[in-house]
Amino acid sequence: MKILFVHQNMPGQYRELVQWLAAQGGHELVFLTQRSPAPRIPGVRTVVYKPHHKPAKGAYGLSKTWEEAAGAGFGAAMAARDLEREAGFRPDIVLGHTGWGELLFFKQIWPDVPLLGFFEYFYISEGGLVGFDPDDKPSEHSPFLLEARNAVPYANIQHVDLGHVPTRWQRDVFPASFHDKFYTCHDGIRTDLLRPDPQVQLGLGRLDRPLTRNDEVFTYLARNLEHARGFHIFMRALPKILRARPRARVLILGGNEVSYGRKSRHEGGLRAEMEAEVGGDLDWERVHFLGRVPYDKFCQIVQLSRCHIYLTMPFVLSWSLLEAMSMQATVVASDVAPVREAVSHGETGLLVDFFDHGALADQVIDVLANPEAHAHLGPAARAHVVEKYDFLTRCLPEHLRRINALAPGAAPIALP
Repeated sequence: MKILFVHQNMPGQYRELVQWLAAQGGHELVFLTQRSPAPRIPGVRTVVYKPHHKPAKGAYGLSKTWEEAAGAGFGAAMAARDLEREAGFRPDIVLGHTGWGELLFFKQIWPDVPLLGFFEYFYISEGGLVGFDPDDKPSEHSPFLLEARNAVPYANIQHVDLGHVPTRWQRDVFPASFHDKFYTCHDGIRTDLLRPDPQVQLGLGRLDRPLTRNDEVFTYLARNLEHARGFHIFMRALPKILRARPRARVLILGGNEVSYGRKSRHEGGLRAEMEAEVGGDLDWERVHFLGRVPYDKFCQIVQLSRCHIYLTMPFVLSWSLLEAMSMQATVVASDVAPVREAVSHGETGLLVDFFDHGALADQVIDVLANPEAHAHLGPAARAHVVEKYDFLTRCLPEHLRRINALAPGAAPIALP
């Protein structure tokens, strides 16, 4: 089958699918992206495109998102047109993320080629990021700005032949009118590769020996250390945890940018703001900020962890939570709807109120102090992820059935 993937930040949510298809052989795979340099995937041809237009810095707020999406969409469409004109590539199906407008004009290029669009998030003024934090009250214009951003999914749902959402919570934030075109299935987690490792070791520059599972290590990670992922709550809980557990060390992963929600007003960003707030109460010898690390090191860090903290406001569920559960981590997470879809309190993890940093500290202390009492959580978490989110046995077959059904004229992809 000839498949065109479209995602501005290759490979995005197609990480597992595109690699699996390439490994099978017999398919012509092309990936259209803005990312440069793009990652190399054997068996996949990568084409980098540029947006045709970007809005000016002072562009009108209510139309800025659409202007940017239209520029990306036209740039992607022209690159797709050139693929056929110059390379003779006409796909049997296009798979792409709808959030940035990249699929908006593909039906103008290939009216009869089916589009399978990934729908990640619909901007809502209640029940999501906006308005969740009482210290970050939305302005009176927020509902208008959010609805203006939704022009992009509103347009995309008219063009795609089928929409894909990874979780029920993400599906339910979209209007009911979208749901008839949606199927719900996670991207998939490689639980066959993400396993616990009792023998794991990790060296850190300031320690004279590697850390092992015999050490009292707990962890926090996010793509970026930001409000949306509860970094400020974690930092407020940290002094109490370290005081109660004098042998514990914390490993913190994440960048200092902002992916979602508001920025810190501190000139040094949220990390600097929180260090100023709680730094005087911390034993910095036991606090390790590791920044962003390669994927294999991320796995080692989670495998070391006696207690893994995952915090988020109501928003898209992080892959890292499910990956940590697959590696049998004992998870303490925020009690919000997206997390409750994956974690059952007392069964596959532990849930605490997002804003109650004291309760977070107490729960982490209890896990560190009484590992035997919580020893059932990690294996149960892994079993749950294997059953519901495993890529090879649960998610891949569903995605392939959908792809084959949309492209009946092409040679079907064999189910695993």
